Amino acid sequence: MYFSLVTPEPGLERDAAHEWLQGAYSEHQLLWRFFPSPPGTRRDFLFRRRDVDGVPRFYVVSERKPEVPHSAWHVQTRSYVPDLAEGTRLNFDLRANPVIARGTEGRGKRHDVVMDQKKRLLAARGLTDWAAWTPGRKTANGEHDPRPELAELVAGSCTAWLEARAERHGFKLDSASLRVEGYMQHGGKKDRLRFSTVDFNGTLVVTHRERFAQALQRGIGRAKAFGCGLLLVRRED
Repeated sequence: MYFSLVTPEPGLERDAAHEWLQGAYSEHQLLWRFFPSPPGTRRDFLFRRRDVDGVPRFYVVSERKPEVPHSAWHVQTRSYVPDLAEGTRLNFDLRANPVIARGTEGRGKRHDVVMDQKKRLLAARGLTDWAAWTPGRKTANGEHDPRPELAELVAGSCTAWLEARAERHGFKLDSASLRVEGYMQHGGKKDRLRFSTVDFNGTLVVTHRERFAQALQRGIGRAKAFGCGLLLVRRED
């Protein structure tokens, strides 16, 4: 496995901008250029975009060493063989696509967990529209029934989503340190590509060496082709 940092070449940021400013699908196509393959080849890399002073930095974990085409991009690569003992505490950063399957044995249509939670809360109150949940609404018993803020919904539903996956990926969360930020929906109603993302960061503890190494190499969740799932870690400060 390899860990790479892809950044615009100094002085060529404007040329690189033509490739990264077109949205999630363009980023997907851009990263494929560093891993030339015949059509239909399985994607064998994960990536995460982080912007510094308005300029993107792409972190990439891949099975193959990236090739560097003649372009406006610079690539730094090193071998990546994570092996972290149980009990190791790490600061982590994860951009994920939090979805849940509704249907028989979880094999139904996938839904954004925040929107799914909204629908469940509305259904429990006999409502069909979020705007109908007015500030002064009361329960049948006359008790005040405040509508939760979006930030509260995001934090609750997305935290539950990550906690449900932590054990199978070989770690547990330090709940006190967890931050859930940057919830965003990508694409409009008419767009073919529609998905949501949220950023998690905080501290975790490794509970299973092999499962955690696999999570670092293969990622967590869906929409990995569009910059989700790569778990970035470093030793706790």
